[in-house]
Amino acid sequence: MHVVTSPAFKESATAAIANAGLQKALANSGPSFIARRASAVARLPEFERLRDIGRDIKNHTLANLDFYLEAYEARVLEAGGIVHWAATAEEARDIVLGICQKAGARTVTKGKSMISEEIAVNDHLERHGITPVETDLGEYIIQLRHELPSHIIAPAFHLNREDWEDQFRKSHTDLPADRVFHERRDILTEARAKLRQRFLAADVGITGANFLIAETGSSVIVTNEGNGDLTQTLPRVHIVLASIEKVVPTLEDATSLLRLLARSATGQDFSVYTTFSTGVRRAGDLDGPEEYHVVLLDNGRSNMLGSEFQDMLRCIRCAACMNHCPVYGTVGGHAYGWVYPGPMGAVLTPSLVGIDQSGHLPNASTFCGKCESVCPVKIPLPNLMRHWREREFERHLTPAAMRTNLALWAWVAKRPALYRLVTRAAAAALGWLGRKRGRFSSLPLASGWTGGRDLPAPEGDTFFARYAKAQRAGKIR
Repeated sequence: MHVVTSPAFKESATAAIANAGLQKALANSGPSFIARRASAVARLPEFERLRDIGRDIKNHTLANLDFYLEAYEARVLEAGGIVHWAATAEEARDIVLGICQKAGARTVTKGKSMISEEIAVNDHLERHGITPVETDLGEYIIQLRHELPSHIIAPAFHLNREDWEDQFRKSHTDLPADRVFHERRDILTEARAKLRQRFLAADVGITGANFLIAETGSSVIVTNEGNGDLTQTLPRVHIVLASIEKVVPTLEDATSLLRLLARSATGQDFSVYTTFSTGVRRAGDLDGPEEYHVVLLDNGRSNMLGSEFQDMLRCIRCAACMNHCPVYGTVGGHAYGWVYPGPMGAVLTPSLVGIDQSGHLPNASTFCGKCESVCPVKIPLPNLMRHWREREFERHLTPAAMRTNLALWAWVAKRPALYRLVTRAAAAALGWLGRKRGRFSSLPLASGWTGGRDLPAPEGDTFFARYAKAQRAGKIR
């Protein structure tokens, strides 16, 4: 897998805030996702009911996951395909490599796939003399830049137009150095020309899967560029990379979830291309692969079943949570230090790489609740992050000073009379000390707050005292 840099989240976040180019990209792109989703939801009166349906479909599937995975495998076999089961990222990488080597592949085209990022399949293929070529426009540019995606549906979310132009000039040295990019379309045209020959030369095509349908043995991908279709129909061999929770029972279930996916992700009613693939090329088909392989990855997900983190397996990878997250909107995706950023990454990453490697992520949240309110399948993300905080505390992974202070606070909070006495004394003292300026620019034990903003000085008594006073005055009951 890719190196996990999540332990350096604080340092990475600080660097991200100081990165002018990143801040420009976040300011330019972030609000548009929010506006487009709101518009798409407003056009669909039954959207909230559809969220309930999506949640229930995923819950039912997870409760019967073994049954639907076996049913899916049986349908794939009937369609001439092969299903490979991978317990770990290492197993999945070796399976993909083995298929490519058997096919005599030298070049592999890839559609967008977060699972391929999770298992770091590109690096593995390159080490064995096979050239992987990303064909999604965003994935293509970050492959040229040797970077991880910073967003799960917009991999190059952190880049500006000038970054694209600069990288294309560095990478496409066979083109005139003085060529002019008049508009974004010129960038797209150049990428298309470069990738066309790669599509035609590829021996194997690798795609992800948004859904796997147990009823038919089909894999489903959604794209806005058509690159996924070319990746899976032109090469002789098609490999689908998917995690086990991507399976859904029926075509009807898949279409219900598709109605949620694009609206939540990009604000479209439907993605430009929604493609269902079932098995190998049949007699009379104009295109399609001679071999169809599905690699089903566990990599820690079965351990989430039956646990307090099972709800995370409902995720359909729409990125609505990160699009609306104030933390992600400030630091971007790379600060999270692994494949999955934002609120969904703050829950999923500890499940896959361990809380000891990613303990900062569940704490990188304001708990405003926006992520849960926009999740199309109603994953209680803030609550799941709280569970990880509890796990972190129980394993003594939090700093000793924090554990000591929390233990002291808990001891006082369990004694109501003492708690009220202490808080009233603290409010009175802070109010007196801050009476001149009305705020504090620094305070002992509060540098985490005052390092970035002032702390307002209390202006009166505590809430409990005010509430009791209002009750005595008959203003409330």
